[in-house]
Amino acid sequence: MEIDDLVETVEGKTKLLVPKDSLLVNAPPKQPAFFNPRARISRDFSIIAYSTFLQNFKGPKIFLDSLAGIGARSIRVANEIECIEKVFVNDINPKAIEIAMRAAKLNNVTKCDFSENEACRFLSLHSKRDTRGAVVDIDPFGSPTRFLDCGIRATSHGGLLSVTATDLPVLHGLYQEACQRKYYGIPVRTEYGNEIAIRLILGCIHLVAGRLDVQVVPLFVQTNMHYYKVYVKVLVRTDSQENMGYIVHCKSCGHRKVQNEKGASCEVCGTKLESAGPLWIGELYDKVFVDMMLKEQKKFLIDKSCEKTLLKCQNEMGMSATYFTLDEIARKKQCAPSSLSNIIEKLQNEGYEVSQTSLNPSGFRTNARIDKILQIF
Repeated sequence: MEIDDLVETVEGKTKLLVPKDSLLVNAPPKQPAFFNPRARISRDFSIIAYSTFLQNFKGPKIFLDSLAGIGARSIRVANEIECIEKVFVNDINPKAIEIAMRAAKLNNVTKCDFSENEACRFLSLHSKRDTRGAVVDIDPFGSPTRFLDCGIRATSHGGLLSVTATDLPVLHGLYQEACQRKYYGIPVRTEYGNEIAIRLILGCIHLVAGRLDVQVVPLFVQTNMHYYKVYVKVLVRTDSQENMGYIVHCKSCGHRKVQNEKGASCEVCGTKLESAGPLWIGELYDKVFVDMMLKEQKKFLIDKSCEKTLLKCQNEMGMSATYFTLDEIARKKQCAPSSLSNIIEKLQNEGYEVSQTSLNPSGFRTNARIDKILQIF
């Protein structure tokens, strides 16, 4: 395909030039440049999160897009976030950068600086104090782990690092050795596998940051289809809190809990437990940040589902790590799934804490154990 075989599409308030085939096929081609139209919701959340974060950031408002592709995210940042001062758009593919430059002209965007470089080299060039990003984005094919070290170094003190992972087979337990090698922990295959995956990503970032005497604080996490994205604040200080541990899961009865050590036997049924981790066991969301995101999202042309997701995030903060699903309960009870509202109402009537989760449309968090949930139903 030639680079001229492009079509115009719109996301938010921004016109994008994209390879025509990327809008026609399920698996967008990598040539001449990669663009995934189904990642739009992920980009919508990025716009909300970056704009929210920059409201209170003291220092140069610089955005570093290390794996920009055709610039879908970075051109939107330059065009839609008014307070942004400079956007650095980088990709190793020269055709992708050429498309991004044309899109910038199409939107009359003048805040962008374009470069054709390997991602870590690009980030290393921005690792000196005056050249670091207020916001740094890492959005690779597959695993982001090889970019974490240079990404953290390129993020300002108090800045925001956003990281995407798409290597789901690794993070969901199909290749446990690869997961241990890349993320320093192993998953367990469960109904809530996407939460385990997100916590493995955060755990890996936490461990890499610790080696650099840097602390990371999760502000927001988001999953859509095969995208996992985490947003962490980077602070140049040692982390004194113990936020690493394990999720132990019983494949027999479905009991699960979070603890600092690997599990032995299930306290409900006595079966040997499986342990996912080590991984991040702290909070996934920052309450003040999510509250601000809900206000900020009204400024932008974004998918309506973003607001619904943020409202669920508000409700599930401070709740138990891991969630249950309607199908999981129905399977154990050997009956048709109940409605989510019915499950929530019954658990609340029994005095338990319960909320929906943003990570699964049929998922709910509760402090009730699996045996109590099944007993109620």
